[in-house]
Amino acid sequence: MKSINTTLLTIALAIGLAINVNAQSKIAHIDTQAFIEAMPAYQDAMNQIKQVEQTYQAEIDDLLKEAQKKNERYKAEAPTKTEEENQSRMQELQEMQNSIMEYNQTASRDVQKKREELMRPVLEKARNIIQEVAREKGFDYVLDSTVGSGVLLADGYNLLDDAKAELSK
Repeated sequence: MKSINTTLLTIALAIGLAINVNAQSKIAHIDTQAFIEAMPAYQDAMNQIKQVEQTYQAEIDDLLKEAQKKNERYKAEAPTKTEEENQSRMQELQEMQNSIMEYNQTASRDVQKKREELMRPVLEKARNIIQEVAREKGFDYVLDSTVGSGVLLADGYNLLDDAKAELSK
């Protein structure tokens, strides 16, 4: 019985301390996605990523057109070729298709790698600005109020305008 009372007292004290700490903490929120998208560095990174994607897509389109032309030519010539030649041509087309699929996968990995490489400094800069502004304003905690982040109500202080103002400094 005594251990139950001690446990209950410990839980009550822990809850009381947590409430006391929360009562003294200042909390703000920011839509980090909106802030990041407002950053000029984000727009630059997205433009570079788009260029890389377009380059790969143009190359893939060229490969597909080449394969399509070859396929049409082989179909038109099929009646005049032997069964062995037609099988060999089918094999060649299958290898082209596999090569294009592999290139597409490589391109996707390269684009993802480029995205991570370009976005890492943008995200780091955003985090640093948010921390700096929050400290200047005296906030202990900053919640991410981006839609879907888990914050259901964000009526507290919004750091978004302050963080955007810091970008122009």
